[in-house]
Amino acid sequence: MSSEQPSRGFASDNWAGAHPEVLAAVMAANVGHQVAYGDDPYTASAQARFREHFGDGAETHFVFNGTGANVLGLESGVLSHQSVITPVSAHINVDECGAPERYIGCKVQTVRTPDGKLTRELVEPLMHVVGNEHHSQPRALSITQSTEYGTVYTPDEIALLAEFAHRHDMFLHMDGARIANAAAGLGVPLRAITSEVGVDVLSFGGTKNGAMFGEAVVFLNSGLAKGFKFRRKQGMQLASKMRFVAVQFEALLTDDLWLRSARHANSMARLLEKEMRGIPGVTITRPVQANGVFAIFPREHIGALQEKYFFFVWDEAISECRLMCSFDTTEDDVRGFGSHVRSVLGG
Repeated sequence: MSSEQPSRGFASDNWAGAHPEVLAAVMAANVGHQVAYGDDPYTASAQARFREHFGDGAETHFVFNGTGANVLGLESGVLSHQSVITPVSAHINVDECGAPERYIGCKVQTVRTPDGKLTRELVEPLMHVVGNEHHSQPRALSITQSTEYGTVYTPDEIALLAEFAHRHDMFLHMDGARIANAAAGLGVPLRAITSEVGVDVLSFGGTKNGAMFGEAVVFLNSGLAKGFKFRRKQGMQLASKMRFVAVQFEALLTDDLWLRSARHANSMARLLEKEMRGIPGVTITRPVQANGVFAIFPREHIGALQEKYFFFVWDEAISECRLMCSFDTTEDDVRGFGSHVRSVLGG
């Protein structure tokens, strides 16, 4: 990767900085002394914002990162002899360095999917092990919204999975690292794809939507929340100066900042898709439903393309690449990348 690359590329929405309104909120909270470990008014106010968006029964706890949110959220209801069923492409399977297996001690049972989305039909064949002491017992379904392939679950699809999980004495966990982009893409409120359709535990993402650091574990099934504050401490995810995590989420959930940022990122992804479709030799491989574009570039040109605008190769076998847009992606970024691709490919 060239040291001369521009400050904005398409590698990940994690590469973006913090939104100015989030930074302003952090600075406003940086006055005087406050009670540590979450017993401060900023944290209480942020938790109230979550109840506004997810319902009065939502119980929210802040953690440092997405892996902590996912692992501790799942650990709240999964024992070591049980399993979590998830798509093979899921972040908890691919990108968390075995943290669920090590920390919970459970089995992560994966299912191959064409689009990164779990369905009842894909899960049903795994249920024959229930009651057999030689097999890990299914306890949770874990889905990602939006998925690692940029696809989005509809409310009806989530409701069907929740009903299936609950009927089989399981719970439904959602990795919502990009839930803002999913809700924006669907044109629905956050609760329409969570609390209203049976999600039990949500990892609510902040960093991919303009936060500096921190994620939230939102319990929509109060039974799973019991004792979480102790598990969070034991899991090394308790922030002493909690107000600086919490105030970022209050900023995101106030005046629809989360939605404004997600809509912009999604809009830039649609523009990027349009730009790529007009270039000979580039093939769009996935529907653009959130803020990600997946495309196949000629293998021999990928290195040259990455020198100026970095992005990741998602599937080496077919040279499928992932291009992510963020709250600060501009039309100039998109059109500049389009010009670069045309220049390198000779189009």
